[in-house]
Amino acid sequence: LSLDDAAAAQACRDACDEFAQAYADLLVAAQRAQRVSGFGDFKIADELADLFHKQATGEPDSIDQVILDTIAVVKDMREIMQLSIDRLTEQDSLNAGQVSSAAVDLGSLS
Repeated sequence: LSLDDAAAAQACRDACDEFAQAYADLLVAAQRAQRVSGFGDFKIADELADLFHKQATGEPDSIDQVILDTIAVVKDMREIMQLSIDRLTEQDSLNAGQVSSAAVDLGSLS
């Protein structure tokens, strides 16, 4: 996947940065939610607290793992956008060099 418009690729890259930051903030909130308490002094309360803790962290489908997986995907998307920008910038430089060279050649023919 690549984009042929540097401005569009830059906008996508910037959106990826914002999205990754939003999910990093969400991860902090999810980590705060790992500390579950206030269910009382009953055995079932401890089991319920443990269940909520597992949903928050430490399991493959826990919220913190889902957030980390999403951040990884967004970082991959950002890298693809950056590669597109780099490719377009390099192509622009090559084209400019070819145009300059052609202009010099045409000038020497006069």
